[in-house]
Amino acid sequence: MSLDAPQLLSIDGSPFTVGIAAARFNARLTDALLEQVVKQLHDAGVKKKNLHVVRVPGSNELPVAAQLLAARRKPDVVIALGVLIRGGTIHYELIAESATSGLQRVALDAKVPVINGVVVAENLKQAEERCLGKINRGGEFANSALEMAALKKSLSQ
Repeated sequence: MSLDAPQLLSIDGSPFTVGIAAARFNARLTDALLEQVVKQLHDAGVKKKNLHVVRVPGSNELPVAAQLLAARRKPDVVIALGVLIRGGTIHYELIAESATSGLQRVALDAKVPVINGVVVAENLKQAEERCLGKINRGGEFANSALEMAALKKSLSQ
């Protein structure tokens, strides 16, 4: 676990539109991440009408959802949320790598920041700590989204 997170910036989210794609797989954990993200964005001033949330079956489908959000909703930033937990095979590694590569490609092709909010954990306990416990990954993803939206806006002027 990284212990050297950057200092949070105070960013007014009121001018921003945010797209959120959230997986339905591992719903209890992903729903908690989504709740944390939405709360943090609202606390920063992002208006409810400027949040566009779509749900997809799993993390492998997040890049397509992010691409569709970027193209159709024209958000300032997209956040992709999912939870992958190691099982008896390497399937979770393949999905994690595929989702990460796909989300980066969407960001670069669409010229819209995409926050990779896919939690990849070795076990359920780790996933719960990051989605339900003391580690507020959803809040971190939201803060990263606000910072990148502000960067995009400042460099677009």
